[in-house]
Amino acid sequence: MLVAVLSVKGSPGVTTFSVALAARWPSPTRALLVEADPSGGDVGTRFSLESAPGLVSLAVAARRSDDPALLWQHAQVLPGGLPVVAAPPDADRARAALSALADPTTGAGVLRTAASASDSVVIVDCGRIDAGSPAMPIVRSADAMVLLTRAHADDLAHLARRLNAIGRWTAHPAMLLVGDGYSTTDVARELGVLPLGRVPHDPHGAAVLCGRPSTLRWGRSGPAHSALGQIAHKVAKVLIAEQAPAPAVPRQAPADNQPVPVLHAVPGVPANPISVNGLRLAPPPPPNMENISRGGQA
Repeated sequence: MLVAVLSVKGSPGVTTFSVALAARWPSPTRALLVEADPSGGDVGTRFSLESAPGLVSLAVAARRSDDPALLWQHAQVLPGGLPVVAAPPDADRARAALSALADPTTGAGVLRTAASASDSVVIVDCGRIDAGSPAMPIVRSADAMVLLTRAHADDLAHLARRLNAIGRWTAHPAMLLVGDGYSTTDVARELGVLPLGRVPHDPHGAAVLCGRPSTLRWGRSGPAHSALGQIAHKVAKVLIAEQAPAPAVPRQAPADNQPVPVLHAVPGVPANPISVNGLRLAPPPPPNMENISRGGQA
């Protein structure tokens, strides 16, 4: 499975959550993290990794090889055992590498090949993204997308008119709130999108996942017991469930007025039409969704 993690405004902690999601992906699936942030990578600096192998060496190798193991060959291992293909911190070099990987016959194909293995998942940290980002081909080829956003008025207003377009980027989009702000019920009512949950304020867990000293140790005893690691594990299980084959149903001819796909996180949220003010109304979330995770800013 190929999972893209991203934001469209600000810095809500995409890299930290991407590391958590990959580190807490359920066994026995092998998880690998790829930094594809056009503004430059952070993981290499956080964990004092070597400059190579990484995203740059992968971009070069992808031009001349389609080896299914290529992605794994350009990864380094974090202290807890998570393999990561780190991007250079320099934005120009990161964008150049991503532009080289944008060709679906080379770079994006390498990611898809590795992610298509039944025992593997590739988590891609796409950072802050827009339609012109060199990471967009990766997003569009992903099996699932996790959009992180803070739940304040300015962040939500920025999303309101873009969600319909963002929801078409992948077949299985989901939205996660980060930190404090409006409740999931309020967000669902205003945006017409039921958030998958809320990333909690967890400074100790974030410190472990950012390579900083903490009272928690890296590894299964750290992220597994942190609030951030626990919500990442829950999100992973939901993404896995969404990829399960749907029950066979008789084929029907599409209706002329069939609604277009929209961003959604939980089955059962209807694709309501957009109202005149650009918002869609959503039903209140199930009681357990509001409580999937609580906390302050991450």
